[in-house]
Amino acid sequence: MTASRTIPLVPSASVHEHAWMTESVHLTSDGRVRYVRCAGCSVRRVDVDAVAVAPPTALTREIG
Repeated sequence: MTASRTIPLVPSASVHEHAWMTESVHLTSDGRVRYVRCAGCSVRRVDVDAVAVAPPTALTREIG
């Protein structure tokens, strides 16, 4: 089989700097859970603010 007939295993993703906007915030026993959406591509993500002095970390992978 030649290279022109193969199917890439990983689809190419558009690469850009996400502009995360908070859609909602909920307080939980693990900290503050933040639901965010990229203003540019509408991908959504869930972040958790576990400690007030640390930046938010992604709790889920990007969807969309």
